[in-house]
Amino acid sequence: MTGIMQKFDLTGKSAIVTGGTGLLGREFCRTLAEAGAGVLVADIDGDNAEQYAADLRKAGFDAGFARVDITDSESVSAMVECAVGLFGSVDVLVTSAAMDPKFDSASEGKNVNTFENFPLEAWKQAVDVNLTGMFLCCQAAAREMVKNGSGSIINICSTYGLVGPDQRIYIRPGEDRRTKPAFYSVTKAGVLGLTRYLATYYAGTKIRANALTPGGVFNNHDELFVQNYAARTVLGRMAEKDEMNGALLYLASDASSYMTGNNLIVDGGWTAW
Repeated sequence: MTGIMQKFDLTGKSAIVTGGTGLLGREFCRTLAEAGAGVLVADIDGDNAEQYAADLRKAGFDAGFARVDITDSESVSAMVECAVGLFGSVDVLVTSAAMDPKFDSASEGKNVNTFENFPLEAWKQAVDVNLTGMFLCCQAAAREMVKNGSGSIINICSTYGLVGPDQRIYIRPGEDRRTKPAFYSVTKAGVLGLTRYLATYYAGTKIRANALTPGGVFNNHDELFVQNYAARTVLGRMAEKDEMNGALLYLASDASSYMTGNNLIVDGGWTAW
């Protein structure tokens, strides 16, 4: 029987993190690297991905980078090939890349703020990134995991994939109405469907798929928003950007070896009310 701390050790493993230069993506990359994994920082911003991978290497970690457009199957395949070329395998996939608008304001585009008039092209783009992109990444990584006989897929969801957005927290007195658009809730709900499908599809194997659902993470939000958000949580605050790392490592490692098809929620109690 392996000691508990050893179960979190990722030495000899490799990981791909899409959206790797995002607020949480950076945290995920470093967490996996600190646990011993070789990490591919994958992002549509190739320059930022290259720089962050270099920063990780300077800190003593094994890291590479790939520019990836997750909506393009050839680009996604090249990302996976890059990881295999660098590390020899793909053991962990973290799909953190997504479109996540903080709000849509009527002042930023005519009628874009209302559900009744939300642009079809904007909807299609979001579905393409948030769902089709995740599908392509999971598909390409799974091919390598099947070869290896094991793997952990971690799809990043959102509380708004579990419950409807509380549009009240976006209200600004004297300003045009702001809302979280429908595509965000719909695509994040789809993340859970895809994750459960993958888990059951690979039943009987050592390929696992789980979702990680963060609550709101502080990212220099204005004071009014922070107050409104904090009032909706049991813990009375937004999350710090490093507070998803423990859950992420748990799902990536053998510490969660008996967990698949599940959703790990780290939301400060937002969905507990």
